[in-house]
Amino acid sequence: MPEVAHVHPLLAGVVALAVLIGGAAVVAVFDELVLSSIAGRSPSGSITRPFARLVTALHRRPIPTERPDVLLGILAPAAYASVAAMAFAVVPFGEAIAIADVRTGIVLFGAAEALAIVAIFLHGWSSNSHLSLIGAYRFVALALSYELLSMFVLIAAALPAESLQVSAIVESQGELWNVVRQPLGLPLWIVVTMGVTFRGPLNLADSRDLATGTSLEVTGPRRVLWEVARGGMLTVFAAMGAAMFLGGWLGPVLPGWAWMLVKTLAIMLLVIGVSQRFGRVRADRVVPFIWTVLLPASFIGLGAAGVEALP
Repeated sequence: MPEVAHVHPLLAGVVALAVLIGGAAVVAVFDELVLSSIAGRSPSGSITRPFARLVTALHRRPIPTERPDVLLGILAPAAYASVAAMAFAVVPFGEAIAIADVRTGIVLFGAAEALAIVAIFLHGWSSNSHLSLIGAYRFVALALSYELLSMFVLIAAALPAESLQVSAIVESQGELWNVVRQPLGLPLWIVVTMGVTFRGPLNLADSRDLATGTSLEVTGPRRVLWEVARGGMLTVFAAMGAAMFLGGWLGPVLPGWAWMLVKTLAIMLLVIGVSQRFGRVRADRVVPFIWTVLLPASFIGLGAAGVEALP
């Protein structure tokens, strides 16, 4: 396996921040394009409309609540973005192109998922609003299901490579991508992505029944930072899905980084399309469905991958 060049920490941080901001912008545009398609509207203006809303949001006055935790209100979206950057660091965007292609990449990615739960809870806690806090507690109650599902799906994808290093998993797909080898993997990863970034059917932390939940009292620059962090996290999960199931940088003609970009954008668009076309599922139905249907499905995929990995 080619050696990955060491990246200066400051440069790595700048690159990760640029990717997260760019990814958040793409997510906003994709959201608008999908909504326009569903509503039968012309796609013209779909690129500029999200940025016009961004400018408007930046000029909105903060909503005062009784005794909010101002420090946590600032730290929560920053922590969520930082966790997304940490997870992005282990995702290679080409052969020998990664910020931190460590041998335990999947473990580090899982740790970032766990820390994201803390950031989301603090986001809901900081406003000192009952609906925001309910949204935060609701996400924490559901997060274990997403974490377990993510763990089994990632381990199953890692078994053919016999490695926890993401680049090694990409290289193990040289003859056959995991999306074919493990057909349950990518659909389950889409569910995990929607759950962790709380989008579409699994948007239970910022749902309408809670009047936008954890983000209810958040306006102005704080709201913009939170939405950028959410978009960045979706970008990271899409990139990880591209590496784990679609062969990452592998592909003909185009350079590796271009294939990785195309595959990441494809998964982002798929997640956004599913999110916009399906209604929100009730919270009391999500956990039973995951534990009785999706987790057993992930066990089957894990068992099949284990059998295939046997000598």
